Amino acid sequence: MSQAPKRTSGEPNVRYFTFASSTLQAESLAAEVAQLLRSALAERGAASLIVSGGRSPVAFFERLSHADLAWNLVIVSLADERVRDTAAGESNERLVRRHLLVNAARQAHFVSLRSAIIDPEIGLAERNTALLRIARPFDVVVLGMGEDGHTASMFPGAQGLQQALDETADPALVRLTLAADAQERVSLNCASLLDARCICLLIQGAAKRAVFERARAGALPTELPIAAIVQQHEVPVHVYWTA
Repeated sequence: MSQAPKRTSGEPNVRYFTFASSTLQAESLAAEVAQLLRSALAERGAASLIVSGGRSPVAFFERLSHADLAWNLVIVSLADERVRDTAAGESNERLVRRHLLVNAARQAHFVSLRSAIIDPEIGLAERNTALLRIARPFDVVVLGMGEDGHTASMFPGAQGLQQALDETADPALVRLTLAADAQERVSLNCASLLDARCICLLIQGAAKRAVFERARAGALPTELPIAAIVQQHEVPVHVYWTA
């Protein structure tokens, strides 16, 4: 049985919910996202969901995949993606297809961030055009955060980070190159992630909570990119945390 989130602290745009276990965290987040999607369907006849990859959201994906709602009217896409598969990890798309777009959610429409076009600039433009089929603002954006403060593929020190963080830019999919291994990624820029009705942030562990608090306290987004999400005053951010 899912447990209602316990609000432990709050401000107008940031609300904290803490959980005794990752299981309860996943169940509660799935319940909130499902309700937000139902509300969007009732009000507008369609809904959109943007999600992130990684290990943390798998349990959330699996629970949300069973939600009873009109998935055939829901469009799902990603916050970011690797340009190429690597031996060290798999694509976010494969993760979402395996754990979220199954069960009831298999009827959802998925917009990939990967292009079959070899030329990187033409491929990026083609994917940006594909993303235009998703009505804005997004109904729900679910993000994660690393211990380095990155979110989506906006990593500290990444080539292209400054442009991705520019909130005055047009919402778009952009290219970033990670400084550590020269790995190329595509990511929704900050302006696109903030073009949302609600952002949910899924974090686990004391180390990530400490990073989040530093971001909230005024860290520069170039130092901790998640700061661009949690320091703004327009879009509600619901933080789901467990130790």
